[in-house]
Amino acid sequence: MNFNLREILTVTTILFAVIDIIGSIPALLSVKTKVGRIHPEQATLVSALIMVVFLFVGESMLNFLGVDVKSFAIAGSLVIFFLALEMILGIRLYKDEIPETASIIPIAFPLIAGTGTMTTLLSLRAVYDIPTIIIGIFLNLIVVYVVLRNLFRVEKILGVAGISILRKVFGIVLLAISIKLFRTNVGF
Repeated sequence: MNFNLREILTVTTILFAVIDIIGSIPALLSVKTKVGRIHPEQATLVSALIMVVFLFVGESMLNFLGVDVKSFAIAGSLVIFFLALEMILGIRLYKDEIPETASIIPIAFPLIAGTGTMTTLLSLRAVYDIPTIIIGIFLNLIVVYVVLRNLFRVEKILGVAGISILRKVFGIVLLAISIKLFRTNVGF
């Protein structure tokens, strides 16, 4: 194996921007408030599984189901759109009867390993080799785990008012991202 540090850093940076775990902190805090507890290990492991499996069989799986990548991205943009509306308007659209699954949906999917991440993985695969992409995925998952593990500290530092303000601001950013993802894939 010949590892190119520049390529690893490039892939890691691209995935970091798409996953945007720092920008997702308000959404993560919102989910934590609703369900009481997030399981960082579970969310990180499920995200890893989703990303690695999708890296290898994603395009084939979508083709088998008769779904093109653009339609998949549009569906993901709608999920992100509704999460953003929850954050901005302070309403609850996502209702989960089993709080234990919140670490998987909506955290592992679509916040961490969402359609943007999956579409990016397919694009990266066309340019970079698989080991480089896997290293980039796992470097990002270390950051994801650290953020999820320390949400309570972030919550303490920001306080109730800070979290509320951050949630609304990032809700608008998330809304813009969902609209951009939708427009890009619809072709407006």
